[in-house]
Amino acid sequence: MVTAQRRGTGANQEAVRRHNLSTLLGQVHLAPGPVSRAELTSAMGLNRSTIGGLVGELTDLGLVGATTAVSGPRQGAGRPSQGVGLSDDGPYVVAVDLGVDRITVARVGLGGQLHARLPARVHEDREAWRIAADIAALVRRVVADAPDGAPLVGIGLAVPGMVRRRDGMVRLAPNLGWSDVSPGPMILAALGVDVPLRVGNDADLGALAEHHRGVGVDIDDLVYVSGNVGVGAGVVAGGVPLAGAGGYAGEVGHLALSPAGRDCHCGARGCWETSVGGHEIARTIGCPTDEVANLDLVLERYDVAPPGLGGVGRELGQGLAGIVNVLNPQVVVLGGYFRSLLRLVPGDVRAGFEEVALPAPQESVSLSLPGLGADSVLLGAAELAFEPLLADPAGALAGALPDAARVLGAGAVTSA
Repeated sequence: MVTAQRRGTGANQEAVRRHNLSTLLGQVHLAPGPVSRAELTSAMGLNRSTIGGLVGELTDLGLVGATTAVSGPRQGAGRPSQGVGLSDDGPYVVAVDLGVDRITVARVGLGGQLHARLPARVHEDREAWRIAADIAALVRRVVADAPDGAPLVGIGLAVPGMVRRRDGMVRLAPNLGWSDVSPGPMILAALGVDVPLRVGNDADLGALAEHHRGVGVDIDDLVYVSGNVGVGAGVVAGGVPLAGAGGYAGEVGHLALSPAGRDCHCGARGCWETSVGGHEIARTIGCPTDEVANLDLVLERYDVAPPGLGGVGRELGQGLAGIVNVLNPQVVVLGGYFRSLLRLVPGDVRAGFEEVALPAPQESVSLSLPGLGADSVLLGAAELAFEPLLADPAGALAGALPDAARVLGAGAVTSA
């Protein structure tokens, strides 16, 4: 009996240690700069000795390092508390933002630091295996200039479609023409390596990044609405991402707001996407069909709203009001080409919103541009890839690829 109790106690202590190690790394990862040991002691409710031991373990793992440059007010008299910062040559992930016509692949370090980035066009036939091969080629290039010995701990892929949470299968991505596609294994096969690869919906990942690093920091209820040819939303409720039973929550673009409206490519009629989606905006402003996937860049060129765009803005505001009435968020973040729509026709968006929004939830919500600009989804994909490392630093590093630049082999890209 005594032996069993001791074993149980040891297992519990190990679980507590791993939890504390995870929590401390998460604190440093999400902080805007180095964190003092005093701040970590206060935030985690642990004594200085325990914090020192945890910092030592993370240092030995190559995740953090000591620094004297600590932001924030000094606490108490005596010597300033030594700071804890992220290692410059520590582990990294590869983030992939797959759009309808564009792919962006980046190497991202802990703390959300973008180190290298490469854009490319999506292959015109949008066959999954071709796109997977293109992504693999870009991955090889962005990891080529990683620091020697820095391990690749995972890949995060953002997809504009319905992603099954348990295995990353894309059940439906109508704008890509995908149905029941598993892009992860295809990418790993093209790379010829086995590293953790996680797939998520683009709007969900935009919401995650804005909650961690953008306008949603310290805000527990937010909605990120993405315009990327189609329309989707990511939701954080009570500080927790809202995914739904299978991971398909947030398909707001396919709310049937005008049952007698246009046919939608999802097979229904009158979806909100047919009123505010990329094809409708392009038709309104006379944008060529082959530029729909670059609509965010097209709209950025306008200083004054082109004729007709105000009507789309009003439709956008009305749909946003419906979301606010249901979810009661504190902030609605407008990503993708909706960023330019809010800039060009703010009055129309607000007017449509006020027509439909109930007074009570309207009082507590604001419409906002992303704090991360065009990088919300990309950085959200990085956060997705980092989750195993943040949950179990030692375990994740044991399964990492230690010398990806040499193993994968390709020309370096240093621009971010």
